[in-house]
Amino acid sequence: MPSPIGRRSFMRSAAATGSFLACYGVMDRANAAMPVHITPPVVDTLTIQAVIDNSHDIFISKDQPPGVGVQRVGSPAAFGDKTLESQWGLSLHLVSTKANETRRYLLDFGFTPDVLTNNLKLLKIDPNSLDALILSHAHIDHMGGLVGFLKANRTGMHDNIMLYTGGEDTFCRREQQQADGSFAPYGVLDRRELKALNVQPILSELPIIIEDHAFTTGIIPRTSIEHVLPNTFVVYGEKDGVGCDTFKYDEDHHFTADELSGNPVPDQHWHEHATCFQVGDRGLVVITSCGHAGIINTLQRAREITGIEKILALCGGFHLAPASQPYLESIMTELSKFDIEHLIPMHCSGSNFVETAKREMPEKLILCTTGSKFTFTA
Repeated sequence: MPSPIGRRSFMRSAAATGSFLACYGVMDRANAAMPVHITPPVVDTLTIQAVIDNSHDIFISKDQPPGVGVQRVGSPAAFGDKTLESQWGLSLHLVSTKANETRRYLLDFGFTPDVLTNNLKLLKIDPNSLDALILSHAHIDHMGGLVGFLKANRTGMHDNIMLYTGGEDTFCRREQQQADGSFAPYGVLDRRELKALNVQPILSELPIIIEDHAFTTGIIPRTSIEHVLPNTFVVYGEKDGVGCDTFKYDEDHHFTADELSGNPVPDQHWHEHATCFQVGDRGLVVITSCGHAGIINTLQRAREITGIEKILALCGGFHLAPASQPYLESIMTELSKFDIEHLIPMHCSGSNFVETAKREMPEKLILCTTGSKFTFTA
């Protein structure tokens, strides 16, 4: 099986072939989900700031839990006649340091570019400083702001900036089923727009090192009690040049007959991945963004590919808002078996999850709101 690669080795191989737009890794779900080991980079510090989350609570607790630095954005008056804006979506600014190296990433891009642009400016995050872009999955509330953000900022950004994401499935059309049974569009990432903006997608269903500091989980095997909770539908195939090209998977494709029919089918999010860091010897920070594949499955995958048991923090959207209470209780029981230091739910985690975590893991829970910044130090 191929080994995960970092940016420099990918750049060398891409230069040899003359193409940066490449699907890297094994494209069969069964193979891609097989045990594979990587040696994760070790960083000295990691900062995660919520550029966009569902809400901005100016009264959120400013307590400083042990082991993580927490900064909050309080009164809107801090920005004069402007204010942070929130929406159904997520965007995170990540900054990691290792010795004298610093890497800056934007992970996901919210629902709309205007909110993303507004908040980046108010939080004094310079798009020109970004070393890489990461897309966790292709839901419009995570990638809706991407193209507009690039159109507004691309000229000043790094010439060879890359967008790290999952498999070819990333380019499939997503749809939502309406009450009457019909389907409405829920976003599609158009590769032609990325090409026009000179942004090179790095597609990988295997774990991959990002900029020598971070790594992805790749495909997340479904090995726990979790299942994908109801959400969107997906349409496989291309139409008028837009969509996912199932032929890119050759004979080893992982699509079912129903998926290849061209009709909307429930999205199982095989392209979705988590972004992770190893912070010194304190363990892994695992960022799920939306966690459709399950937070237990995601943690198991991160531990499996690294051999590291300790979880310094589980952050991001956990997609448990639509969970029934019995299902949620079973997830909490499994979560309690992990050696987790901090639990930071965002976006789609759900108030039901937050209330359950307050009861079951109050010493681990840290709430997030738009603008919140969390710093982990080795």
